[in-house]
Amino acid sequence: MTETRSSTAKASRIAVRAGVVTPGSRALPEEVPVALSFGGTTQAVMMATPSDLEDFGIGFALTEAVIGAAADVASLDIVEVDQGYDVQMQLVDDKQSALSARRRKMAGPVGCGLCGIESIDEALRSLPDRDEVRLEMSAVDVAESVRSLSMHQKLRAETGAVHAAGFYQPGKGMVCVREDVGRHNALDKLIGAMARSGLKASDGAIVITSRVSVDMVQKAVIAGTGLLIAVSAPTALAVRTAEAAGLTLVGLARGVDFEIFTRTSRITFGVASDVA
Repeated sequence: MTETRSSTAKASRIAVRAGVVTPGSRALPEEVPVALSFGGTTQAVMMATPSDLEDFGIGFALTEAVIGAAADVASLDIVEVDQGYDVQMQLVDDKQSALSARRRKMAGPVGCGLCGIESIDEALRSLPDRDEVRLEMSAVDVAESVRSLSMHQKLRAETGAVHAAGFYQPGKGMVCVREDVGRHNALDKLIGAMARSGLKASDGAIVITSRVSVDMVQKAVIAGTGLLIAVSAPTALAVRTAEAAGLTLVGLARGVDFEIFTRTSRITFGVASDVA
């Protein structure tokens, strides 16, 4: 297992504040190519923050339907290559055979979540039905989840330039957070971390700092949650997809204000749960 480089680097800069010019430096987030490989063949190359790469590999494999559980990855190694890293995963035999049958190449920058998709059917894939998820959250819990995510964003506090995804459980608070320069990467890292630690997505809500595009809904539904909360707005397709999949979609969650777009019954307006 290769140790990855720091997630930040110092850059010289001239700061101008209220007309006052001050030389100095600022911490910036690192961004490197990260290859995600299965059975010796690269499936994707993403520009990502070089931290929590084991989580990234597992989360990507789950949300791309390469595997069905973390245990389907027989081994995982982080190998430093050129200017980045290769997350090399060996799958159990049946999963590797299935992947070989549908092998396709994809490569994308951090702003793209569907790069390499070869057909409309792949982009608008069928999703599991999460209508059976019975978790409810109070309106105060929704506000607390966003506030808590912000408090746990250590890399953003240092650099001001990354996205985050967190898992919030009523009664427990924010139990897991991952950050990355890419919003899709942050969510994949979170989903991978949850799978590796045995957290059940149906026991809480996934909270993200970005807009909600359809691929973010797809990833959340595949993870197994019934609630996705975002600080920004969703696209119309994201709303339609969430509704069809039985996902409660909350957007524009800022302070105590938010908007519920789908499956509103999971949000209650009584007393908030106790947060440890």
